[in-house]
Amino acid sequence: MSTLDTGLTLIRNASQRVSRVNGRMNNTFKSWMPTGLYARALLIMIVPMVILQSVVAFVFMERHWNTVTRRLSTAVVRDIAGLIDVYKGYPQDKDRALLRRIAQQRLGLVVDFLPPGDMPQPGPKPFFSLLDQTLSVQLGRQIARPFWIDTVGRSNLVEIRIQLDDAVMRVFAERSSAYASNSEIFLFWMLGTSSILLIVAVLFLRNQIRPILRLADAAESFGKGREVPNFRPRGAREVRRAAHAFLEMKARIERSIEQRTAMLAGVSHDLRTILTRFKLELALIGDSPEVDAMRKDVDEMSAMLEAYLAFARGDSGENAQPTDMSAALEELRGDAERHGHKATVAFHGLPVVTVKPASFKRCLANLVSNAARHANAIAITGHRDHRYLTVTVDDDGPGIPPGMREEVFKPFLRLDDARNQDEGGTGLGLAIARDIARSHGGDITLSDSPMGGLRASVRVPV
Repeated sequence: MSTLDTGLTLIRNASQRVSRVNGRMNNTFKSWMPTGLYARALLIMIVPMVILQSVVAFVFMERHWNTVTRRLSTAVVRDIAGLIDVYKGYPQDKDRALLRRIAQQRLGLVVDFLPPGDMPQPGPKPFFSLLDQTLSVQLGRQIARPFWIDTVGRSNLVEIRIQLDDAVMRVFAERSSAYASNSEIFLFWMLGTSSILLIVAVLFLRNQIRPILRLADAAESFGKGREVPNFRPRGAREVRRAAHAFLEMKARIERSIEQRTAMLAGVSHDLRTILTRFKLELALIGDSPEVDAMRKDVDEMSAMLEAYLAFARGDSGENAQPTDMSAALEELRGDAERHGHKATVAFHGLPVVTVKPASFKRCLANLVSNAARHANAIAITGHRDHRYLTVTVDDDGPGIPPGMREEVFKPFLRLDDARNQDEGGTGLGLAIARDIARSHGGDITLSDSPMGGLRASVRVPV
């Protein structure tokens, strides 16, 4: 391998590692992000606002608050230094009355003199006190004498004591003259107005999200075969457009189902009329082996026609309503026992579920009858939680090979090898059952049963 090939291989490996790292970082970031539109929209509003206010607050405190406080403190310390120079330069003013008058009238400072050594012990510095830090720096830089300051003892005054040669100079200065006191007001107004704007934005966003949630609930209810009462387009233009599109799609689907049902009703009427004539003609011919065979064919054609119409018609026209599934399963157990099969029923959870009762019972009856044709014992189990209703039908029959468990849901498909062929079957039972389950927003799956046969599981949302 040449040097160029080695370099290309290294570059390719490095690129693959970088891609894997980026993929892991993206997955981690997505796992931290909320999944709801409402939460994501709030983040879109809150994060830029927080970043902007943080930058503004940092720039304000760094460029304005610190600078103004430093300049004010420098001016106060400069005035105190000037008073110290006056104190030293005019010793003839014994009672310091002139110095006090100049300090109070011209500089806004209250000055008096204490005996030498009247300096308190240094106390703990206040946490994050910009005024304390700035005054300490300026006093040490401009006066360079032992000092003691108190910036928290009195709310509107600052006390400064400076050790002189023969006395202690005590100075009281207004806090506002050494500290930019309006900065907190600025921060308060910034946070207060931002909070008010954020509350208004949250309320407005909730009103904008609510029509989307109503549209999602309407689509989910329609997918479960339930009516969508009092739904109408609301909200922003795009949301109303999506709602109008949903209503038009719903109307087209319902119109197509109605047309199919009407067509099938006509076909059923015509075919039943012909079959009825066949039966009458066979009844007039008399009894013979040939006539009995023809009657059997006619009966089989009638059964196939009814099964086909049930599959094509589905559950159109029936409304979903609360149904006691525990009682429905008990009825299925009674039907199975009347036909000579051993059946057991168990139900766990709240039994009342909103389904289309007749069609859903037909779905379960098809599964039970399918198990009854090929097994001796049947176990029906229902379980309802906060999200799904699950009904399992287990049998001890020969079962279905795993590779054929999806194929058996195809219409008119009948297994000859895996299970005993039913002479009266049409191959539509499982297809009808799955069609009904999917019309409720669920599905049917097949698996191995603990009883040794087949397990059919129906799962629909509640």
